Formats: sequence, C-alpha cells, structure tokens
Amino acid sequence: MEESSLTQKTSRLGGMFRALQYRNYRLFFMGQGVSLIGTWMQQIAMSWLVYRLTDSVFFLGMVSFANQIPSFLLAPFAGVISDRFNRHRVLLFTQFLLLLQAGTLAALVLTHTVTVPYIMALGVFAGVVNAFDMSARQSFVVQLVEKREDLSNAIALNSSMFNMARLVGPSVAGAIIATVGEGLCFLLNALSYFAVLASLLLMRLPRQERQKQDTQVLKSLGEGFTYAFGFAPIRDLLLLIATLSLFGMPFTVLMPVFARDVLGGDAGTLGLLMGASGVGALLGALYLASRKSVLGLGRVIVVASVLFGLGLMAFALSQTMVFSLLGIFVAGLGMILRMASTNTLLQTIVDDDKRGRVMSFYSMAFMGMAPIGSLLAGWVAEQVGVTYTLLGCGFICLLSIIPFVLNLPHTRPLVVPIYQRLGILPEIAQGLQTASTLSSPPEGGKM
Repeated sequence: MEESSLTQKTSRLGGMFRALQYRNYRLFFMGQGVSLIGTWMQQIAMSWLVYRLTDSVFFLGMVSFANQIPSFLLAPFAGVISDRFNRHRVLLFTQFLLLLQAGTLAALVLTHTVTVPYIMALGVFAGVVNAFDMSARQSFVVQLVEKREDLSNAIALNSSMFNMARLVGPSVAGAIIATVGEGLCFLLNALSYFAVLASLLLMRLPRQERQKQDTQVLKSLGEGFTYAFGFAPIRDLLLLIATLSLFGMPFTVLMPVFARDVLGGDAGTLGLLMGASGVGALLGALYLASRKSVLGLGRVIVVASVLFGLGLMAFALSQTMVFSLLGIFVAGLGMILRMASTNTLLQTIVDDDKRGRVMSFYSMAFMGMAPIGSLLAGWVAEQVGVTYTLLGCGFICLLSIIPFVLNLPHTRPLVVPIYQRLGILPEIAQGLQTASTLSSPPEGGKM
C-alpha cells in the first residue's frame, strides 16, 4: 500500500516537471532562471536607488513608465517581426542588447555618476528591446516543447521559474543594497545575461520553414488585430491581462514607499515583502504545473482574481509586518494564478502563424499597460497616500472579473473545437463523440 502511494507521488512529481524532458526547454529553463534572478535584483535596486535619489513617489512611477511604455507602443510591430523572422536569432540579439544596458547602468552607479535622466534614458532603451524580446520569447517556448499537450506545463514551469527568481532576487538584493549599495546588483544582472546567451547558443533547433507572408507590415498587423480582437475568447483573455496590469501591477512600484514610510523599514524590508509575494506566486505556479489539463482554468482565473483583490486590499490596510507579509503573499498567489492561467489558455488556442502577433498584444496588455498604471498610481499616491491607492487598485481588480464570468458560458463552446482539433484534450473529443452518438447536446468543455 505504501509502495503504491509512493509510486503515485513520484509519478505526480514527474508530471509536474514533464516539460523538462525536452533538452532545448531544459536549457531555456536554466538560462532564464539565472538571468531572471539578476533581473529581479536590478528591479529592487532600481526602485530603491530612484527613491533614495529623489524621495518622490511620482518619480518612481515616472521611471517605471519610461521603462515600460515602449512595449505599449512597439509591441504590435514586434509581433510582426516575431512572425516573420527566426525567433531564436531575435532572442540572441535582444539578450545581448539587454546585457549592454545592464552593464552601462552598473558602470554609472559604481562610478557614482548616475542621475535620474540617465536612468530614464536607459530605461527607455531597455523598454524598446524588451518589446521585441518578450514577443519573441513568448512565441519561442512553443518551439521548445515537442508535444502540444506539454505546453501548459512548460508555461506553468516558466511561471515557477519567474517566481522562484522573484523570491531569491529581491532577498539577495536587499542584503547587497544594505551592505555595499545598489551598484553590485546591476553588475550581477549584467553577468547573468551570459547564462541565457549560453543556453540559447547550446540549443539544437530543427530547421523550420517559414510560410511566405505579405510584405506589407501594416496589413500583417491589421490581420493580427482582427484575428485577436475578433475572436471572443482571445479578446476576453487580453482584456483580463490589461486590467491586471493597469490596476494590479502598480503595487510593485509603490512597494519601496510602503516598506519605508508605512512599515518604517529599509531595503531589507522591501526584500522581505517582495519575497513573500514571490512565495505566494511560486506556490500558485507549482499548482498550475501539477495540473494535467487546461480544463477548469476559467474557474481558476475567477478564484485567482478574488484572491488577488482581497490580498491587495488587506495589504493596503495592514500596519504591521506580519499582516503585510500575509496580505502580499495572498496577492502574489492570486496574481500568478490569473496571469499564468490566462497565458496558458491564450497560447493553446492561438493559430501558429499568428502567434507572434497575438503574443505581442499580450505583451502590449501586460507590459504596455503597466507603465500607465504605475504613472497613475504614483500620481494618486502623491495626492491621497499609498494606502488608499492600493486599496482602490485591489477593489478595481476584484470587480474586473465580473465581465469575464458573464461571458464565460458563451466563450467555452468556441474553445472546445480548437482543443479537439489540436488533440490537446482528447477526452473532450471523446466526450463530444459519445454525446453526439446519444443524440444529446454535447457536454461543454470548460475554458
């Protein structure tokens, strides 16, 4: 009996990490894992540096705006590039440019010549590069997993990797900033890009024949827009991400203010808060990785939205470290469940020849709306305080799930035939066939 139970647990654990059986994905996972730790270290160091230099919540929002607004403006064109060119080569180029950006920032900070205009200029540069990098990277994952049924696991493992880095990076950054300053964080981030570049160079990718596409960029862009926003399931998922990014993600920008002014802490406090959010997000990602099917992800998105909204509101009202850690833990859990579930559903229903363009709209919704939200949240926080700002953000995110819930009965029947055609959910296909044989309405799959 005990042996049977152990075998089941081992099988479940193996299923949770099944996407790692593919060599190329394994390389991608390891390289990105190292690089993302550096990225989170830089993000914490950047927030603390800007707040130290300016003592302004508004400038925190401005720097985030400068870093992310290029994604909003350029993401659609980046999607066209991703669909037309070799995504592997695009990633090699963008990662090298991000290495240069991080290296330049490290040099400026370590030589004590950094200023806010330099930070904003380098932020704009990174934002332009990230617009192309994110679209190519989101689409590239599909090429690394040979079986489509393992795609959802790969996306969930990506989220796990992202949040493991978010757990480690801020904690390490907080200790480094408190002892030697922000400069070392930027330098370590620059060095971390060598890991992802090495992983990309070591991959063995099959030669892919690109379908001949129309040379008119605007026409190609228009086709992608019509496809994405003309199909209700994709449109609803993109709107979910846009809402979360606009009203939910600004809490990370306001975190240094909360750590110092509300809790009376320092960079170490900021690291603990980000770490607690990362723990919640990591657990959510691991839960998604353990799922064997995309069935029921619609319900997961609804529950996740409630968790995120309530967690953020509880965090906003907390005055002690314990309750702040608990609130931000719940918010982190809800955030990644909503974000990763949405990404999984989107990746599995989109057509391959339009994947780059659709994922560019995802990047536009995720990365592009965040700077607008950060700028708005920074301005509101200056007027009414960080507590009421975060409280309002949590409440809006709680309400944002209502349209999705109302539309869910109409979008489910549109998704089922796609999964049936792709063979991602053979159990649905079998259920539909059986229902048809019995001359009764088919049982709807759950999005």
